Amino acid sequence: MKYVILGAGGTGACIGGFLAAAGKDVTFIARGRHLQAMNENGLIIHSDKKGEMHLKNIKAMSTEEYKSKADVVFVSVKGYSLDEVVPFLKKAADRHTIIIPILNIFGTGKVLAEKLPGKNVLEGCIYIVAWVSAPGEITQRSDIFRVVYGTRGETGLRVQLDKIAADLLTAGIAPVVSQNIAEDTYRKFTFVSPMAAVGAYYDVTAEAMQNNGEYRSEFSAAVSETLDVGRAMGLNLDSALLNKNLSIMDALTPETTASMQKDLKKGGKSEIDGLVFEVVRMAERFGVAVPCYTKIAKKFGFQN
Repeated sequence: MKYVILGAGGTGACIGGFLAAAGKDVTFIARGRHLQAMNENGLIIHSDKKGEMHLKNIKAMSTEEYKSKADVVFVSVKGYSLDEVVPFLKKAADRHTIIIPILNIFGTGKVLAEKLPGKNVLEGCIYIVAWVSAPGEITQRSDIFRVVYGTRGETGLRVQLDKIAADLLTAGIAPVVSQNIAEDTYRKFTFVSPMAAVGAYYDVTAEAMQNNGEYRSEFSAAVSETLDVGRAMGLNLDSALLNKNLSIMDALTPETTASMQKDLKKGGKSEIDGLVFEVVRMAERFGVAVPCYTKIAKKFGFQN
């Protein structure tokens, strides 16, 4: 199968890098200095899971340079760039192509599917800690690397989805072909959104939320609020998810921060609208009180 990684940042480059190291046909779509470095020196991944990886003979190009049709496209751009990649997806995908968005923002697949009628757009999410540490270089921390994907409702794509799962497993990535992708992607959202929100509000790393005290209590409160919103939406979210999310937090390296928090500190675009403001909007729509999120959103300029 021909894989395309649209957005070769921390998450996308790790998926593509692990697949390429396992001998799969992978093309990375990148830009700027990152693309230049990958073309000159390949892709370097400093991985807790796989050790040092230097993939010298990779295919990396811009959206303009790619001319083929892909079998699978992993979309791993930031949420604010989603509209920008639609023209590329129209060009690179045909009726056989599987498009798997793995953005942090809940419901991205549904939004993308509306922009790409006739295409096979799934929902997906990823569990990994990884970031671009230099042009052409990725740092991946911890042993957690899981990709969850699936369709909303029944599908005739089961053979293709299972083939993708087999390729991911061969590459050392844990695949989950979800039977209820809305709930599975929202479960991921109940971790990544609170971590980003609380981390950005207090300007702290994971270590602060790993220790008992104010920051851990705020993280727990934010998780509980996302669970309340999800249940109001009709999702089946069990009460044990709070403790599961605390366990995920405790497994992170202490210096870890969410990408939204990093982007806010740089002063550029961030995913705060989809990760924080949207929680307040959903809560209002379903009549749920979210005092923690309301406080955080207000600090960052949210207006109803």
